[in-house]
Amino acid sequence: MASAKQSRIMKISIVLATYNRVDALRFVLESLETQNDQNFEVIIADDGSKEETRHFIDAFKLQTKLTIKHVWHEDLGFRLALIRNLAIASASGDYLVFLDGDCIVQPDFVMRHRQLAKPGYFVTGGRALLSQALTKEVLSWPHWDFGRFNKELLRHRVHQGINKYLSLRLKLADGAWRNYKKFVWRRIKGCNLACWKSDALKIYGFDETMTGWGHEDADFVFRLTNIGLIRKSGSWSTEVLHLFHKINDQSQAAENARRVREKIMAKVK
Repeated sequence: MASAKQSRIMKISIVLATYNRVDALRFVLESLETQNDQNFEVIIADDGSKEETRHFIDAFKLQTKLTIKHVWHEDLGFRLALIRNLAIASASGDYLVFLDGDCIVQPDFVMRHRQLAKPGYFVTGGRALLSQALTKEVLSWPHWDFGRFNKELLRHRVHQGINKYLSLRLKLADGAWRNYKKFVWRRIKGCNLACWKSDALKIYGFDETMTGWGHEDADFVFRLTNIGLIRKSGSWSTEVLHLFHKINDQSQAAENARRVREKIMAKVK
């Protein structure tokens, strides 16, 4: 098991997926600038965004202290698995934290993931969903301001602007209660997922044959479990603030789900 000192010096690579949403990406990057643990790099996994995104990232890199790499490929449809794998190959960190470009993080996000990182484990975290109205309000601010958001959190919850409150306020320590005993499909969110880079490489990353939205994250989690790793819940610790967006094209979701179930059944047999 890694010592506390080793954990502190362990470099983290945040693999930040994005696609043509500069307004949200700016706020996510600004939230990463405010982290109380700064020992990380950001790999932007860009699934074929237009030039506007590249211009924004180039400009942002000039005025930030964050270490940012931009990994892009041509837009040939939803190919999140492939661009994440390209980002993994570009990552210099020992530990990977997967995040989406519309998920703002709290100031202790990196620190909490570091505390949960242990050899033989990977982490699936949670998210708090913002309503369309609250998302519009937040994105109208000149910059991301966690203090401002946090001050009004109870009001946002009462008025259904956000679907969680206590798990954003109350942070719980690590413990055996976080460990899953077996693979379960629920609560897998690719927008808040972490593992050792070496473990991701052992399973050859995400399944690139899974195209279109849906379940490439469940497939990744199943295959990590399948090599003997223990899944740990990051809930009540690492919750991200998921900005509202319209529902993606889910025409491929059923086929992707079928393929994951097929792998699960093959393992059971």
